[in-house]
Amino acid sequence: MFSFQGENILSVNQLDRDSIEHIFSIAKKMEPYAKKQKRTQVLNGAILANLFFEPSTRTRVSFGTAFNLLGGLVRETTGMQSSALAKGESLYDTARVISAYADAVAMRHPDAGSVAEFATGSDVPVINGGDGPNEHPTQALLDLLTIDRELSRFGTGIDGMHIALVGDLKYGRTVHSLSKLLSHYKDIRFTMVAPDGLQMPQSILDVVDNAGHRIEVVSKMEGNLAADIVYQTRIQEERFPSQEEANKYRGGFRISQAIYDAHCKPSSVLMHPLPRDSRSDANELDNDLNNNDNLAIFRQVQNGVLIRMALFALTLGVENQVEKYEVEVPWFSRKRES
Repeated sequence: MFSFQGENILSVNQLDRDSIEHIFSIAKKMEPYAKKQKRTQVLNGAILANLFFEPSTRTRVSFGTAFNLLGGLVRETTGMQSSALAKGESLYDTARVISAYADAVAMRHPDAGSVAEFATGSDVPVINGGDGPNEHPTQALLDLLTIDRELSRFGTGIDGMHIALVGDLKYGRTVHSLSKLLSHYKDIRFTMVAPDGLQMPQSILDVVDNAGHRIEVVSKMEGNLAADIVYQTRIQEERFPSQEEANKYRGGFRISQAIYDAHCKPSSVLMHPLPRDSRSDANELDNDLNNNDNLAIFRQVQNGVLIRMALFALTLGVENQVEKYEVEVPWFSRKRES
């Protein structure tokens, strides 16, 4: 099993099934703190450098929230132009400087391999918050935790499930990382639903195929959504060579309640890494799905905080000390009622 303390989390390739399940076991221990039933000061005085050089809302705030919930402090840099990188500083030099200030780093960058390059200069653990079209390991872990929890509602599990991955599978880093994690499980049926120009890269298909899973590659949603999990992705227009090219695909793969009723199973769980593009010409997951009990997108968000809390606790070596540093929660919170 992967040894977490002091290590970087850069790729799902670092993890095997035992490592994944260990992360999940620590994430479960974090629930009382995320729900404000308890507080912990186990990272009191520790500093997270939250470096987001590409636009982000959920991931950036989730990393910061996770560190705060463990009692730590967060310092943020957002946007390339607000950093010394805009002055020509290398990622290595930036890492040497930032790691002198912080105890951990969470980083997002638009270029593939950039976070790994940064990590070569860091003296503290670095967690990849997304590097261009390459990987997004914490998103894949929270997705997998969500899948496990959602399927348990129906008395099933990840082994033997059917998942439909829908939309932009070429540029969508979340489905790349998720597919790699799922390869550690058994007898999964993958339906890759994407237009011909946006299909899953062959390198990812090879990982899934070599692990012995079944793969169907299709170009239409009709007849291909009756899966246990339907994972919809946004058209990653910022990664296309031009806006004109991206516009060709916008709105081509929409799921509404009517589409759900016609083509999904009554128990099909709907997931999306967010943000969902709610503009009228895109509208990937229609707002009329908001009252569908199987829409899991906001439960994914909650699971993301648990996963990131677990990774901070593991990489900083405090996963067995969290309860020792508990304090009371004096303020009112509806989270405790959920």
